[in-house]
Amino acid sequence: MNRVTTTGPPLAIKGGPKTIDTEEPDLFKWPIVTEEDERAILGVLHTASMSQKGTTAEFEVKWGEFLGTQYNLGYCNGTAAIMGAMYGAGLRRGDELIAPSLTYWATAMQAMALGATPVFADVERHSLCIDPNDIEHRITPRTKAIIVVHLCGYPCDMDPILQIARRHNIKVIEDASHCHGALYKGRKVGALGDVSAMSMMSRKAFAIGEAGMLCTNDRKIMEYAAAFGHYQRLPEIVSEPELKKLAGIPLGGYKFRMCQWSSAMGLTQLKHYPQRIVEIQKAMNRFWDLLEDVPGVAAHRPPKDSGSTMGGWYHPLGHYVPDELGGLPADKFVEALRAEGVPCSAGGSSSLHLHPVMNDADVYGDGKPTRIAFSDRDLRQPPGSLPVTESLEGLVLGMPWFKHDWPESIERYAAAYRKVAEHANELMA
Repeated sequence: MNRVTTTGPPLAIKGGPKTIDTEEPDLFKWPIVTEEDERAILGVLHTASMSQKGTTAEFEVKWGEFLGTQYNLGYCNGTAAIMGAMYGAGLRRGDELIAPSLTYWATAMQAMALGATPVFADVERHSLCIDPNDIEHRITPRTKAIIVVHLCGYPCDMDPILQIARRHNIKVIEDASHCHGALYKGRKVGALGDVSAMSMMSRKAFAIGEAGMLCTNDRKIMEYAAAFGHYQRLPEIVSEPELKKLAGIPLGGYKFRMCQWSSAMGLTQLKHYPQRIVEIQKAMNRFWDLLEDVPGVAAHRPPKDSGSTMGGWYHPLGHYVPDELGGLPADKFVEALRAEGVPCSAGGSSSLHLHPVMNDADVYGDGKPTRIAFSDRDLRQPPGSLPVTESLEGLVLGMPWFKHDWPESIERYAAAYRKVAEHANELMA
């Protein structure tokens, strides 16, 4: 346990002055919307082409050039794009999908609608991404794919995961909803697996409304994904004989196309996104560099010499280390930070594998929980089965997400963390 020395003015929560005494909304405002975005959306509105495909097709090409993928399909949201990726990768009734439990539900739950079963793996404590060492022993003859999540922008350790997948002839799906523009060892995340899918909703790092994208270099995956929910696109792209005779009606009964308001905004946002990533990277790394010697908080970011980056750094996290602050609970630390004027939150394990919907709900009336309705054994995972994931409660912080590298402003926010850490003993009392 580290000893923390109290210096400087008292905490705001104890009646002292706030560290952040002026609001700077532009420091955090996202997305950055300009007249160029407005003109693009109005152009779609005035031509009444919201449900058409021309602008979306153009955006798909541009996004593929940015990411490095040959085939790209615009979706109405990221959840639909992930479902399309699952179907395109061959996930069907009775199959199994290995996924991290520490993620948003839309990474894995769609598998149940396909009659498949999510099998959850543990995560690495430092990255919060799926642990490559906890994957292979979960593979069975029914395993069809592994889905990874680059959680909050931190790239998964893809090399060992891809090696495992190739050994067992299974697909790798990247949930790239948090990592637009991120690099893994110098390579674009989202173009590393067999297929990727991502959200582009208004709160993401690449934000264009309510939208998603599927990206792949495998034409067969793209065609089956299109057949599942993009039936209008099939005549121009289909080459699979099995799909040609089925064209005209979506196989899944879904209409997944992207609204062209979003794709029009996507085209304008993409022009500026690479330079905006650079700005965000500078700002966030500046912030974490200032906190390197502050006890109680540790950066959730790749090592500086790894060649990996956080892209637009969606939903920045920090590791909370209570032992360095005398065991101070995270909620007390966060309460003091908020009093200083810092946007911060305490969280941790979402533990999908323990949620009642994943274990008890019979969604479609099969007479048994949907998660195991078509499996050959009970694949539910009880408490204690994923120890790292389950131990993270109260050890993860939601951090400020700076959109501009304004040194003086960022230094004030870092000073607030330092101030609270230095007064931790008072908060314990």
